Amino acid sequence: MPSLVVVGAQWGDEGKGKVTDLLAERADAVIRFQGGNNAGHTIIRGDEEPWKLHLIPSGILHPGKLCVIGNGVVIDPRVLTEEIDALRARGVDMGGLRVSANAHLIMPYHLLLDSAGEQKLGEQQIGTTRRGIGPCYADKAARLGIRVQDLLDEKILKQKIAAAMEPKRLALRPHAKDPSLDLHAMTEQYLTYGHRLEQHIADTSRLVWDLLDAGRLVIFEGAQGALLDIDHGTYPFVTSSNPVSAAACIGAGIGPKDIDEVWGITKAYATRVGSGPFPTELHDSLGDRLRSAGGEYGTTTGRARRVGWLDLVALRYASRINSLTALVVTKLDVLSGLDRLLVCTRYRGAEGAEFDHFPYHQSVLHHASAEYVELEGWSEDLSECRSAADLPAAARDYLAYIAEMLGVPVALVSVGPGQDQVIWTGQGAAERLAVAT
Repeated sequence: MPSLVVVGAQWGDEGKGKVTDLLAERADAVIRFQGGNNAGHTIIRGDEEPWKLHLIPSGILHPGKLCVIGNGVVIDPRVLTEEIDALRARGVDMGGLRVSANAHLIMPYHLLLDSAGEQKLGEQQIGTTRRGIGPCYADKAARLGIRVQDLLDEKILKQKIAAAMEPKRLALRPHAKDPSLDLHAMTEQYLTYGHRLEQHIADTSRLVWDLLDAGRLVIFEGAQGALLDIDHGTYPFVTSSNPVSAAACIGAGIGPKDIDEVWGITKAYATRVGSGPFPTELHDSLGDRLRSAGGEYGTTTGRARRVGWLDLVALRYASRINSLTALVVTKLDVLSGLDRLLVCTRYRGAEGAEFDHFPYHQSVLHHASAEYVELEGWSEDLSECRSAADLPAAARDYLAYIAEMLGVPVALVSVGPGQDQVIWTGQGAAERLAVAT
């Protein structure tokens, strides 16, 4: 099993960073394949200050690992250089970091356009992080993007910035006096970033091919979650890239046959940040309790997350579009102390019709309500459990019900924020991973 893709199976924030960090111990390389610094991973190790990563793959905390920011990622070079400096200050060796020469760059005008676009939407705001991600991907599609390799050629960089800004002049008119939009200053600033990053810039696809050809274990790390996919998510309340497993091929420069396993990360309940439909959302004290117990606040923005019961309709959909081979269930411990647990197994439409599939029409989804199955809860503290046998029977039954409903085995369970607070089940892909490494 030389390659494994890690994707979010909900609306993001499922705990992919922790899982990727665990897998990185056994891997030779970790590749981030899409998104930008609108995502974030928090990794907790013992009593250390939490590690908060936004662009750099989680594997960077393991010495000697190749950590690649792939061509499918959009990069704010200010954020990246600051992240590199912060990690170095904490003693992390950055020698293994590589950045694709083909990755696109977030420019100052992208930040301004992102913020202005959200403000214009008023009550219809999508809930973006206003980090310039969408406008950067838009320029990429319009062939007006600035790429990492352009940082190494002053003439090309200046020409491309001027060409990219020309069709935006009307939209940027309110910011005409903003010094960050001065062509000369912007060029000089980004050339400086180029000098800082030059040692990390590479033909990253070739690096990955060599590892795969040698049978080495490569982890492909996605950001956000499947239900935020721009093609398959709850459009328009989605991100601007494809956080599904197939995007690992495009965003890292590999072929479909290079993917052997796809692990979907899901919380034991559901959360969502920003606007958009959320059929199982809780608006009561129980929702507040889960939010507090789960620390449901964004790594990047600090925004409080919306919280709800586990949605198996959405999870089945995510499983199919990602071809999941295994599930990782995180934050199972957060459900301790609840006498009963509700799990959504179907939706009821506005006209009263019931359906167990994820609706393709946004109007149906926006007005859908959840229909639940009730399962037994448990009172035991799970934080010290290290095997499935340690879990109370009701917790094991909860995991078994999820696996049965999805037809996908649970490979790993998280029972706390610490890296050691996990249970490897030995089932399915978890067993294959052990054999492969």
